[in-house]
Amino acid sequence: MDLDLRKLRYFVAVAQHRHFGRAAAQLYIAQPVLSRQIRAFEQELDCPLLERTTRSVELTAAGKQLYEEAQGLLATVDAAVRRVHDADRAVRRLVIAFAHGLHVSEAIRAFASRHPDVETDVLPARWWEQDAPLRDGRAHIGYLRRPFDDSGLHTIPIGRDHRVACMPARHRLAHRRLLTLADLEGEAMLDAAGRRTASVEEKFERIAAGHVIALVPVSVARFYSRPDLVCLPVTDAPSAETCLAVVADRPDRLLRDFLDIATTTLRDSDRDTDAGPGRHAAPPKQGARTVHSDR
Repeated sequence: MDLDLRKLRYFVAVAQHRHFGRAAAQLYIAQPVLSRQIRAFEQELDCPLLERTTRSVELTAAGKQLYEEAQGLLATVDAAVRRVHDADRAVRRLVIAFAHGLHVSEAIRAFASRHPDVETDVLPARWWEQDAPLRDGRAHIGYLRRPFDDSGLHTIPIGRDHRVACMPARHRLAHRRLLTLADLEGEAMLDAAGRRTASVEEKFERIAAGHVIALVPVSVARFYSRPDLVCLPVTDAPSAETCLAVVADRPDRLLRDFLDIATTTLRDSDRDTDAGPGRHAAPPKQGARTVHSDR
């Protein structure tokens, strides 16, 4: 069967809002029309996507899978349409995907100063499929954090991203300044593989809501600072390598220029922000939250 992209966008809107009225308002169509389109979509796919009650709309197992697939699919379609328009207007463009917590803006500024005629865009990469934007054409370059599938990709190491233990501010270990992996034995840990979160914000919300702990990159912890969480360095936790990545068989001159500039710029930036082992921020004031780094 041919997948109807219009109906797919309708479904995504309902899945995001969990409400037909709000989804219809976003789409600028009448709610009965939206309901009919979704039912027709379910008939075409021959499986239910939504569980409807008088008060709520929830996704079925098939709906959850389609919602996950649809986000990448629609993004790929939108990227293809953008490339068509760029070709029509003779626009040169580079799109850089980046992992949460990693900052590529300095490299983009340095590149733009040498190539003012090239437009640059950025695209956040989902942590469980960081390489996907490179493989489906949404991005030309990735500034990523291992692990990810690097088969068929050319990668350039940039630095290391240490991990910290993120926990609720009320947790019994929250008063400590340093931890080891042994300190975390027996603690309830957020299982990223078993309970995948859709966003970093959702992950931190789950941590703050309970007594679970998660090991997160220090760059992410710094970026998502919040008063009800504490992040402590784990001295023997393995660090993650950060790197630039491109598809190996695309030797484009612009890509090479950006990689050359970004490699130097990002490595310098990584050294500037590295506090070095054993150095920590001053103790926080009463009630404040600080991320201590062992970098």
